[in-house]
Amino acid sequence: MFYDTRKNDHGLPHNPFKAIVAPRPIGWITTMSLKGEINLAPYSFFNGITDKPPIVMFSSEGAKDSVAFAEETKEFVCSLTTYDLQIQMNGTSAPLPRGESEMAATGLEAAPSRLVKPPRVAASPCALECKWLQTVRLNDIEGKALDRYVVFGQAIGVYINDTFIKNGRLDTAAMKPIARLGYDEYAVIDSVFKMTRPKGGG
Repeated sequence: MFYDTRKNDHGLPHNPFKAIVAPRPIGWITTMSLKGEINLAPYSFFNGITDKPPIVMFSSEGAKDSVAFAEETKEFVCSLTTYDLQIQMNGTSAPLPRGESEMAATGLEAAPSRLVKPPRVAASPCALECKWLQTVRLNDIEGKALDRYVVFGQAIGVYINDTFIKNGRLDTAAMKPIARLGYDEYAVIDSVFKMTRPKGGG
């Protein structure tokens, strides 16, 4: 099959786009407002985009609290979502009134960050403490401004639970990170395989 995304004429019950761009890591983003309000929300349009320096991004469909708070205080934290925390991660996607704690609503404990003010999720095995770099509002191919925002941040501090460091390497599979697929489907990384990249490859 082939379909034109501008017409959305795929003929399927649900849009397959997110099922194609998969699996997507989930950025569990903690932000804090100038008033000290804490927001925690999962973003599957999330990724690392460079490692020198380490920079991450998350994309929000709408100018949500995560975007507003990151711009206010110029900081955010990304905690790793794992199989053991899947229920809590999903719960934090619920729309709560500004000022209500998603952590409290889902039974999560916060742990203080070292270099930024927003806390990390205490139960998460890894977290990136980030300084906000910029927010880009996207336009479509016709130049129309979209209610879609990409937030970039530079990780200045990294928390890792030492349990998952084995032989000098972080054991990703042991942490069982989860990723978003399409529809209501998710995946878990619990096994890995190795390949040697060609000489000179990145």
